[in-house]
Amino acid sequence: MQRQALFLKLFAFILMTLGLAAQTASAANHIGARIVAQSAVPKPGTAATLAIVFTPEPGWHGYWRNPGDAGLGARFDWTLPKGVSAGEPLYPVPHRLVISGLMNHVYESEYALIVQLRIPRDARIGTVLPIRAKAEWLACTDEICVPEQGELAIDLTVGDGGVSPADQARFDGWWAKMPRPLDQPGRFAVDGKRLRIAIPYPASAPLADPWFYAATEDAVGYAETQKITRRGDEVVIETASTGAVPTLEGVLSIGPDQGLSVSAKPGAVAAGASDAATGGEASLFTTILLALGGAILGGLILNVMPCVFPIISLKALSLARAGGDEAVAKREALAYAAGVIVTCLALGGLLLALRAGGAQVGWAFQLQEPRILFVLLVMAVAITANLAGLFHLSSFGGGQALVDKGGAQGSFWTGALAAFAATPCTGPFMAAALGAALVLPTAAALAIFAGLGLGLALPFLAIGFVPAIRKRMPKPGAWMANFQRILAIPMALTVAALGWLIWRQGGWGGLGFGLAMSAILVAGLIGITRASKPLGWSAIAGAMLMIGLLGGKVASLAGQPVIADAGAAFNVQRLAALQKAGTPVFLYFTADWCLTCKVNEKAAIERDEVAAAFEKAGVTMMVGDWTRGDPAITRFLNAQGVSGVPLYLYYPKGGGAPKQLPQVLTPGMLAGLAR
Repeated sequence: MQRQALFLKLFAFILMTLGLAAQTASAANHIGARIVAQSAVPKPGTAATLAIVFTPEPGWHGYWRNPGDAGLGARFDWTLPKGVSAGEPLYPVPHRLVISGLMNHVYESEYALIVQLRIPRDARIGTVLPIRAKAEWLACTDEICVPEQGELAIDLTVGDGGVSPADQARFDGWWAKMPRPLDQPGRFAVDGKRLRIAIPYPASAPLADPWFYAATEDAVGYAETQKITRRGDEVVIETASTGAVPTLEGVLSIGPDQGLSVSAKPGAVAAGASDAATGGEASLFTTILLALGGAILGGLILNVMPCVFPIISLKALSLARAGGDEAVAKREALAYAAGVIVTCLALGGLLLALRAGGAQVGWAFQLQEPRILFVLLVMAVAITANLAGLFHLSSFGGGQALVDKGGAQGSFWTGALAAFAATPCTGPFMAAALGAALVLPTAAALAIFAGLGLGLALPFLAIGFVPAIRKRMPKPGAWMANFQRILAIPMALTVAALGWLIWRQGGWGGLGFGLAMSAILVAGLIGITRASKPLGWSAIAGAMLMIGLLGGKVASLAGQPVIADAGAAFNVQRLAALQKAGTPVFLYFTADWCLTCKVNEKAAIERDEVAAAFEKAGVTMMVGDWTRGDPAITRFLNAQGVSGVPLYLYYPKGGGAPKQLPQVLTPGMLAGLAR
């Protein structure tokens, strides 16, 4: 098998060297190639990032840098201006393709190689830099291979290094598929014809469809079975060895288009203790069950989180109105649960689709869009006015006609609103579950999102289906009118929080627009229910028209989040410099729409005793504001195995691995870290 693979590689190399196809970058190529710059105006003394984008025709594929048993990776012959140099291309995580028993490391859809150009410090602003490269690559199907080539060209102009939002988003998508470097080396040992590799990887981190792609040639049997097991905070890979090598480089795949760059040195490696995620189907099933359990438990705990209570209080009022009617209580509980679960599935499915398309988004991405915030503000104002007694509509009150279809509909939409506006806070057990959902197969990921919704709805399902719990609920009476007005208070606080968030993202113009639309809508609802219906409907129609005409313009006013101390803003390069210098760092990630984050900030982080302890110990505080979904922060969160905020990390003095803190902080805990 090895001789056959070597023959195929040699034959492909001869074809490419001789250029039998004699092709250029024309339509004759089965894999199109183009070069794209992240910034057309690179800054002197910096690295300009280029992407070489390959687009295979259906049925064709290109190759990773080590193609496996057959094939060839791309080659580039650069022609660059004086002083400009190009680094080695970075490849995204490949996929496996077995043809006639030969393992190929391939890409069967569009992929991009990242190349860093070093721009000289003395480059003059305005200088045009012609970048040229002759590229050669191999295009194959399951039956034939064709050597292809093309001329790649792009002109850059030395400038300020500016990057357009569209280019930033495009490169963020390509960077997301690059393997992330491990901060610790691995070990490998050869025992006869068997190779064992130990790779540092936390025991709590999810691992889906793992596979080790060896970048070092002639070290492993590419098509041989890989037995992948876990032993504590290591992943152990056992496979066939094909030769002795001084070091072993490669990529450990940990999920769809996600991987870790591995550099291993010779050392003792014991056998693994437990099957990894895909060491067997039973282990993958166990991983899914654990993530599903965490999602259900996390959703259940969300019911007592401060970001959820204002919404679920509406359903509590509805169930209180149901009294002892068992059929109504069950129908209401099922409708509410359906609304929660369907919405969680919809949000989870959209999140997975956006990430599959290259977008760097995480859980609660819906509250990073100003237009959605306008809608939520208008709804929250209307609900507050309804609870305060300014008007009455059963849709906002949680269900008045509980014996007919309208009651179930009201419960469904109350559940949908709860899931849409309440899930952004990441409670206990949710971080690991949602992190696993982003690397597990789609069906399993959707099951986890459904589990989150089920956990959120469990208390109301229990009330509807457990008579003993329902009997303990207060009986309907005159007290409910006063209770409804009390519920207007937390809803008013929600309005204030949404208004503040809109001000942060859209400035005073956005806030004024949202409040004006809310006032017009409430006036219309009052008109419909208490005064003149024609006047009320006219007000509502006017509000909708203004939203249509001006909503997009006002939403475009959204600015960047403001951090009180700009020097404390999260920056990967600055964090690395502080670590290298041995400076202790407290790094936390927050968002304006995360109430748990804000509670921790006021109750623990921003306390005088904590500031004094940090100052005395020389602790640097860094803040990552994820309000508008900063892709750099999203990438960092993903690297930590989480998909939402809050996240708190403490880097000790003298360097070393960071300590992840719990999601509920106390001043004593933070001051103790500094001491």
